Order: sequence, then C-alpha cells, then structure tokens
Amino acid sequence: MRIGITGGAGYIASHLVHELLKEDHELCVIDNLSTGSSKNIVRDSPKYKFIEGNISDEAVIDSFFSFEPQVIFHFAAFKAAGESMRKPAIYSENNVRASFKFLEHIQEGTFLIFSSSAAVYGNPEYLPMDEKHPLNPENYYGFTKKIFEENLEWYSRIQGIFYASLRYFNAAGYDMGGRVSGIERFPNNLLPIIMEVACGHRPEFEIFGTDYDTPDGTCVRDYIHVNDLVRAHLLAMDHIIQKKENLIVNLGSENGLSVSQILEAAREITGQKISAKRAGRRPGDPPILIASAEKARRVLGWKPEFSDCGSLVKSMWDAYRRDV
Repeated sequence: MRIGITGGAGYIASHLVHELLKEDHELCVIDNLSTGSSKNIVRDSPKYKFIEGNISDEAVIDSFFSFEPQVIFHFAAFKAAGESMRKPAIYSENNVRASFKFLEHIQEGTFLIFSSSAAVYGNPEYLPMDEKHPLNPENYYGFTKKIFEENLEWYSRIQGIFYASLRYFNAAGYDMGGRVSGIERFPNNLLPIIMEVACGHRPEFEIFGTDYDTPDGTCVRDYIHVNDLVRAHLLAMDHIIQKKENLIVNLGSENGLSVSQILEAAREITGQKISAKRAGRRPGDPPILIASAEKARRVLGWKPEFSDCGSLVKSMWDAYRRDV
C-alpha cells in the first residue's frame, strides 16, 4: 500500500515508519526538520522516499501527491501548549492554515489518520476522560487540534474521505528495539527535559507546582509509550480501511504518574543526580489528567504493553545515551 506521512522524521512518526516498512508498505515522507531529526530519515530502503520541506509549499505538496498515497498519516504540527499561548501566529500558520491547505489536496476515498491530542478537552470535568468529554481547550495548541478535527469531519462528508482522529495523552519512551536513533529537538515535555538534564544538556528542570491535591503534591499525568501509540495507529488504519467509517479515540494508559514519581524513577534508572527546582504552578495546569481508553480496547482491541514507568524511562535513557 502507498502511504504518505507528514512530519515523518519527528518523534512518533519516525517510530511508525519502521513498522510500516516492516509490513512492506511504500512510504513518502515529508518533514522540514525544524524539530524532527535527520537521523530518522531512512536511507537504505527502496520503498522510502523523503521530501524535505513544508506542507504549505506547493512544490512539496505536488511532489507528495504525485505519489498518490492511499493512506496518509498527518503528524506535521507544532505541539508545545505553553509556546502556543506566547506565539499563536506560528501555530495558526502551521497547525491550521498549512494543514487546511494540505487537506484540500486529499482525494476522495483516501484514508487519513490524524495526530490529535487530549488538549482538545481542556480541564477535566470528570475523570477518567472519555471521548464524550466536552471539548474546551485551555490553550491555543489544543484549539488548533480541535478545529482541524472539525474540518476533517466536514471534508469526510463533502469529499468522501475516511479518517481516524487519535487523541493522545502524554507520549513518552523510545523504541524498545532501539531502531530510532534521532532524539527530539527542542523538547517541551517532562520526560525529554529530564533526560536532557541527566545527559548534562541542561543544568536543571523546573517542577511547576508542588502543592496540588495529589499524593505527592505534583501534577499527575497519563503517559503512553510510543511503541504502544504506533500499534494503535496501525490498528486505526486497518479499522477505517476495513469498516470505511470514521473513528475518534483516546490513547492513554489509564494510569497516572506524578512528576515526582518520574523524577525519582529517572534518578534511579540513569544513576544521575538530575537537579530540579520548585516553581509556581502554570496557569491552566489541572492536578490530574487520566484517560479512559475503553473505546480503544473495545473498537480496536488495543491495550498498552510498554507504558509502565520503568519502560518509559529506561527506553528514553537508552535513546539519549545512544545520541550523546
């Protein structure tokens, strides 16, 4: 099958690439390498084509769609919630306008899997959060994901495409088999930042809030291993192809890990001190965010295998040590 991937040298997509090549698909990958790594470009497969550029560039779009992809995975987006509130214009340009323009070129009958986010929900009205939870983003990043989901629904009705919108909670970890060599550039998430401190690339990291109503006072989040995410993408692709129906589904572990729990696990696994300092709460940070993944289990037959704290931290540490 011919499969196109936007943002294909990025963190999650680079893991997906290896699984799709293992299944003998033909791939066409776009990435502008602003946050993705050139180390994640596959150079030894005749079934892999790489295009460096932006999905807003007409020449890039023409080259990509000349490949005539039957399935498209859309990962290309900026994803830092805090940054989206400081620099909304670049999120509007990349996540909304460029993605809308890209969507206009997708042909009838195409299957699209969209990298969405639990950020579409905003602060939880109840826990665990399921797909029926109200959509009320707390940041502009979450809004960009919500508005693209809405546009997908319209394009499905009008243009006859089928889509799966996968609402990730907190993606973490690295390939359990060590196949992905390029670590994320300019990370904004907790675990990569902790790894950068452990490697000596940062002097310390900040714990934003230590007085929450949680067991240890720090925020609790639902972390999902990237290998588990990739398997869900493959199952979602098979589902919409076979059923010819759209799908919106949460992807999370249904277990909460606190900032302090992850920090202590990282210190133990890496053997590094990992300096941390307390800081005030960030606006809009809820104490606890945990997914309900019941729909993913029921519809896709999916459940996480590697999303325990030890596997998350160790696989990341292995990747960062290889990259040093």
